[in-house]
Amino acid sequence: MILEQYYIECLSHASYLVGDETTGRAVVVDPRRDITEYLADAQKYGLTIEGVINTHFHADFVSGHLELVDATGAWIGFGEAAETDYPIRRLTDGEHVSLGEVDLEILSTPGHTWESISVLVRERAGAEPVAVLTGDALFIGDVGRPDLVNIGDSSTGDLARAMYHTIHDRLLQLPDSVKVMPAHGAGSSCGKNLSTELVSTIGEQRVSNPSVQPMTEDEFVALITSGQPAAPAYFASDAAMNKRVHPLLQPDRTVPEMTPQQIREALDAGVRIVDARTVEDFALGHLRGSVNVGFDGRFAETGGMVAEVGEQIALITYPGEEQEAALRLARIGSDHSIGYLNVGRDGKFPTELADLVRTAPRTTVTELDELLADDAVTLIDIRNPGEREGGAIPNSLHIPLAQLRLRVDEIPTDKPIVVHCAGGWRSSVAASLLRANGIQHVSDLLGGYNQWADVHASV
Repeated sequence: MILEQYYIECLSHASYLVGDETTGRAVVVDPRRDITEYLADAQKYGLTIEGVINTHFHADFVSGHLELVDATGAWIGFGEAAETDYPIRRLTDGEHVSLGEVDLEILSTPGHTWESISVLVRERAGAEPVAVLTGDALFIGDVGRPDLVNIGDSSTGDLARAMYHTIHDRLLQLPDSVKVMPAHGAGSSCGKNLSTELVSTIGEQRVSNPSVQPMTEDEFVALITSGQPAAPAYFASDAAMNKRVHPLLQPDRTVPEMTPQQIREALDAGVRIVDARTVEDFALGHLRGSVNVGFDGRFAETGGMVAEVGEQIALITYPGEEQEAALRLARIGSDHSIGYLNVGRDGKFPTELADLVRTAPRTTVTELDELLADDAVTLIDIRNPGEREGGAIPNSLHIPLAQLRLRVDEIPTDKPIVVHCAGGWRSSVAASLLRANGIQHVSDLLGGYNQWADVHASV
């Protein structure tokens, strides 16, 4: 049996290739849009991809099922509650999908969404299961949140109760030795306490996962409906995109280099300029109106927070990172990267753009304390709700980064503004986004809340 996991840090996303070496038949589970790796491995192992299974309608990325169908002619499988604009194979609870000796059993596991399924993998029919591909039902360290994509009229509470039974009546009934292989890891907005581990077992989760410990249904509902990360606005767009026919991501797609004049014209036309360089280099010099989404962080998801899916984007990147940056945006359906401008590690922009170069002000903890003492600043905390539960700077206004672009009008502008996150990466995103939206006198807190907490702990 072939069971390969493909993990991309930028989206904390895991997908899988399951194949039977005796027959050469295979399926891909929860694929991303750039499918070349699946195709290459199928060729390497002598497999034919005949099916694509999505465990649910993903909200945080655009699935690659249409691309795989175009490349291989495979069928597309979803849980039986799914409704799509394209032909699908409805996979029912208890159904077995045979690849030859390798057997896949479909488990209905609603809770994250109503159509959610898990895939139980056996090396041969009738054998003990080897692994369960749990999608966004059971994570390592948590369970899937119930509030992202509701189908029909059911409430988040109904999905949370469905998840309770999915976990306790279905998944925890599996043997302890079964490997747990979910669709997401640490950093994903599809849950709140996901582990950095990529594979676990039912037995390990039974002991170590706080969300699956013995508790009442009401206690479980309260646990998983509170403290969840703020969901980026693009999640709704991607969930809808995954239900309908949409343009394919072409494997040979590239974005062109832009001249300084083209970059200037793009700025004047209101094109979103995304600067993918580090926080430090952005602070030392960037183009007026650009937004800093560092390539060294959660670039794709955060890119979806600062720009609408479908909005034109021009990229500022280090040499050699431009095509990968455009690809990462395309993974969330942001296909309109119109081009890029490279800026070296020396931070030098073309002389033709010198009049547009600005520095980004940054504030130290000491400076912030002085401003707060004089009531001379508006402090914005852009962390997620669960982070803030662990402590907050007094008198801060809480607007999670995922909501900031749509809540700019709520921010008072009668005082200088300081933005903070936990460590300083997201705050650079937020401060630059506010400046790009015309708000003046915005800086971010060096070291973020963690630095502030360290300083005040030692006082």
